[in-house]
Amino acid sequence: MKGRLELIGASKEFPGVKALREVDFDLRAGEVHVLLGENGAGKSTLIKMLAGVHRPDTGELRVDGAAVRFNGPDAAEKRGISTIHQEMALVPQLTVAENIYLGRPPRRFGVVDRARMRRDAAAVVARMGLSLDVDAVVGGLGVAQRQTVEIAKALSLDTRFLIMDEPTAVLSRSEAERLFGIVRDLTERGVGVVFISHLLDEVAEIGDRVTVLRDGAKVAEVDAATSAEELVRLMVGRSIEQQYPHREQRPGDVLLEVSGLGRTGEFAGVGFSVRAGEVVGIGGLVGAGRTELVRTVFGADRADAGEVRVAGRSVPPGDIRAARDAGLALVPEDRAGQGLVLGASVEENIGLATLSRRTRHGLVDLAGQRGAAVASIERLRIRTAGPGQAVGTLSGGNQQKIVIGKWLLSEPKVLIMDEPTRGIDVGAKVEIYELINRLTEGGAAVLIVSSDLTELLGMSDRVLVMADGRLRGELGRAEATQEKVMALAVTEGQDDG
Repeated sequence: MKGRLELIGASKEFPGVKALREVDFDLRAGEVHVLLGENGAGKSTLIKMLAGVHRPDTGELRVDGAAVRFNGPDAAEKRGISTIHQEMALVPQLTVAENIYLGRPPRRFGVVDRARMRRDAAAVVARMGLSLDVDAVVGGLGVAQRQTVEIAKALSLDTRFLIMDEPTAVLSRSEAERLFGIVRDLTERGVGVVFISHLLDEVAEIGDRVTVLRDGAKVAEVDAATSAEELVRLMVGRSIEQQYPHREQRPGDVLLEVSGLGRTGEFAGVGFSVRAGEVVGIGGLVGAGRTELVRTVFGADRADAGEVRVAGRSVPPGDIRAARDAGLALVPEDRAGQGLVLGASVEENIGLATLSRRTRHGLVDLAGQRGAAVASIERLRIRTAGPGQAVGTLSGGNQQKIVIGKWLLSEPKVLIMDEPTRGIDVGAKVEIYELINRLTEGGAAVLIVSSDLTELLGMSDRVLVMADGRLRGELGRAEATQEKVMALAVTEGQDDG
């Protein structure tokens, strides 16, 4: 029983929600135990029990075979249990060393011993095999480097059991592979790792065992080599015959036309069009300029050159209101930071984009707003206790549906979606794809930015590929393959000067 973290028959109930139902889960030293399930399946509740945030209502938590009751995360950390959450708990203004020892710096005669803190931090970083400057300010680091700071922070606590909640959600493929190397090194040293991911191709690559949760219950424990199709079936309770249910439409009139668009230092000379009934994807590597492009098309950033036209009408640069009035809508990459007000209700968030339409003489039509919100909840199958529930308490998939629902009320001609299914479970992804189908069937156009190549190819009628801030090529649905997209994505153009 030495080197084992266990939950035995654990249940947890919150007001109106049975979050976990008599679940058994264990983590052994030196293994990666992958935890899968749709949003709302109980994954967060389970890891919060392991980390000392929640106590089970029934059942017990054991460390090395002995029952324990934690009074909070600090008590769990003292027993060697650390958690790296999706939202990294780092202070951007502090250095790497200061973040690693945040709240517990080494002291000498009651004063922070900065020299020792730097030495100890450097030793932890070196043990991970990284070349990370411990004096670097965290705010200047990339996402992948900040992720390694979180891991170093956990290891500085003499961690025996490490919980990683969607650590690759914001990483590029090469960054994820480096992270996997660190995880493998940790397990070779005897650290047990709980790994949560929505990316099924990662399971066999990094995992040893897989536990699948559905509706708060454990439905299976399987080998990590289990096929993606079987894992999907276990997670959603049914077989998804077609993961990308794209329905091709006959293209209509040009709804979005971009000509010679540029923004200094980010992208230049971009031109393309999107027709009614089309889904057009934008592919490319991280840093290619995709997000910057769609933000500029929508007016969130101001173009320095070029023109955007919607249904033949020119849209002034840097003017979100004009873009919205012309029929553009943007579901941003960062739904929490840019697409939602997390402390506000479902109803308030859904009504944000159309609030001006429901306001007369300074007064909001609250009844109309609530009716529209209720209709959106039903149409989009948003899992919520009601329109008054705070958006910040919902799962990622339901939050994304709210961002989409907010813009659907504006009846857009062109919906732009930046990483529309990042961090969302398989079942919710399919529901979002069906929403896209309904939009194009209704004559709208959809522009998708996605780092998931299978999603991009599965849902797009055409794929535009960017590299180094330039549009490098266009591939039709019949000719587009992962190899061809990647070949264009790594192209160095001859026209960059």
